[in-house]
Amino acid sequence: MRQPTAADLRKHERVKFQLRLVGSSLAEVSRRIGVTQGAVCMVSIGRKRSKNIEAAIAAELGQSPEELWPKRYPERSTAAT
Repeated sequence: MRQPTAADLRKHERVKFQLRLVGSSLAEVSRRIGVTQGAVCMVSIGRKRSKNIEAAIAAELGQSPEELWPKRYPERSTAAT
């Protein structure tokens, strides 16, 4: 399991803030997709990867995972430009 960087933690806080703006939370995402809140948090922070959880968080924000975490999807985000 990788250690999150300061940038990862800032992004995690930004994701939580964006979710609050749309009336949601990481806990709500976890309930909707049937996984633990801890799993969703670990993925948001960047300690673990799950395409399903990343997709659920991004969908809640009306974005794609590639838009939300471009560094996690370098091959797709650079190919699109």
